[in-house]
Amino acid sequence: MTYLLLEARLTDRFNGVALELTKEGGIVPVPDLPNPNGDRTAAGVAHSSELRQLQDRYRAATLQSLLRQGALTLSLLTVIATLFGYLMAGRVLRPLNRIAETAQRIASRNDLKERLAFTGPRDEVTRLADTFDSMMGRLEKSFQDQQRFIADASHELRTPLAINRTLAEVAMRRKTAAEDTKRLAVSLLTVNERNERLINGLLALAKGETELADRTRVDLAELARHVVDQHHLQAAEAGVVINLDAKPAIASGNPVMLERIIHNLLENGIRYNESKGWVYLYTFTTQEGTATLAVENTGPLVATQDVEALFQPFRRLGADRTESDRGSGLGLAIVRAISRSHGGEAAAVPREHGGLTVTVSLPQR
Repeated sequence: MTYLLLEARLTDRFNGVALELTKEGGIVPVPDLPNPNGDRTAAGVAHSSELRQLQDRYRAATLQSLLRQGALTLSLLTVIATLFGYLMAGRVLRPLNRIAETAQRIASRNDLKERLAFTGPRDEVTRLADTFDSMMGRLEKSFQDQQRFIADASHELRTPLAINRTLAEVAMRRKTAAEDTKRLAVSLLTVNERNERLINGLLALAKGETELADRTRVDLAELARHVVDQHHLQAAEAGVVINLDAKPAIASGNPVMLERIIHNLLENGIRYNESKGWVYLYTFTTQEGTATLAVENTGPLVATQDVEALFQPFRRLGADRTESDRGSGLGLAIVRAISRSHGGEAAAVPREHGGLTVTVSLPQR
């Protein structure tokens, strides 16, 4: 627009204006003279046939100078505006990036205690941060209430189960007890034992979902050897062979809870197996310094889409809830809960010829 306006203005001013050539070759307008035939400089006044050419050259030179200087100015202003916009955008978006990073960190660590605690002017970003902190506070309280309820209910249920077990054992051991009474007592003890396993599993799940306060140095290899020794008899009765490859894998956490991870994985590997099958347990440390525990076992085929559901509470292989003798469906849920409370993760992949490979990764804090 500036270019067009200047071009039109130059055209209007050059109409009827004479130009002269200077000694240096420049072009300057000639003011009106009272005597048009008067003497001029050495260059003289351009003839009328050359006047239009000189005017066009002068206009072209002026417009070209405008284009060069305008382009340079526009480029400089563009760079300055871009840099200023980048700095301002970074300043405005920095609080939002902090909110996003905190939310991602909470999701990865499963730590509901963390807060933004954002300080700044009372604008929309500050209100958003305060709303986020308030939401996390309510979620933390709800989560704690749920864990407390599970723990309290489990403790309350332990007492009647213990009484039932004692009564059944006394009735079964009485010398005057009939055979029907003894068989009934054995059945009641079996049911009672399953209920106790369920209660213990709920307690372990509630504890596993709680963030650890105290941590100690733990070698997963030592825990694996200890747990394997405890399961040799169970594996032999099931016709399953246990293989152990325990390399040093140092983690930081609660030894009892980490031992529970290995116990659950090994027990699942034996229980959900086939005759003359095997379980392979190995521990190692990755190049990134992650303590890793893996349990691989033979067994029935598992669909890829069903693997993630096995980590949900009360989900069993085959989704058959009537087979309570094969477990309460809390084994892998407890494994994942404990892993996440230690800042790690548990995952599983199905084997091509049946069975699962469950891997637990724990950071070395």
